[in-house]
Amino acid sequence: MNNNTKLILGIVVFVLFLGGAYGVYSSLSAKYGSTQESVTLEQEKPSSQEGDPAAAQEEKKTMAPDITIYGTDGAEYKLSDFQGKPVVLNFWASWCPPCREEMPHFNEAYAQYKNEVAFLMVDLVDGQRETEESGQAFVKKEGYAFPIYLDKNTQAASVYGVSTIPTTLFIDEEGYIVTGYRGPLKKSTLETVLKGMVKQ
Repeated sequence: MNNNTKLILGIVVFVLFLGGAYGVYSSLSAKYGSTQESVTLEQEKPSSQEGDPAAAQEEKKTMAPDITIYGTDGAEYKLSDFQGKPVVLNFWASWCPPCREEMPHFNEAYAQYKNEVAFLMVDLVDGQRETEESGQAFVKKEGYAFPIYLDKNTQAASVYGVSTIPTTLFIDEEGYIVTGYRGPLKKSTLETVLKGMVKQ
């Protein structure tokens, strides 16, 4: 095999590699994109007291579906266990660059609000790309103080229709969804929402 043939063969192999890599990237992007947008969660409710602004406001509220997640100690937790405090519900994975980008903001917010707000930083453990060990190793390496919870087989994420990570939902002390975002949160956005949720 002469040098020209080797060169051509090398180029063909490289082009095929790039094509395969692009295919994998496209597939992952479709499942876990990273653009930030407001999460819209709609729930039909029967109308009542037509013309009453207070009743109309009440009808717009959406109760956060209850989910089961696991502590790193293996204990089982439900979202409803944290009712009585505002909740930050964040879905992430250690392999996700946008998730890693926003983690320092959550760590700072946790240090400031941990007594008033429950932070549920939920690691999407699928046993392949993300394992219990890889998520915990990442948090330990970065020195983050917030507790992490595990969504085994992404069951909790499925309840919320999470198709993009990170996804963050803000839930009030009564269990209603206040707002939510897909994609990495800016520090200023996180701070603004938390200030609005915490009673002074």
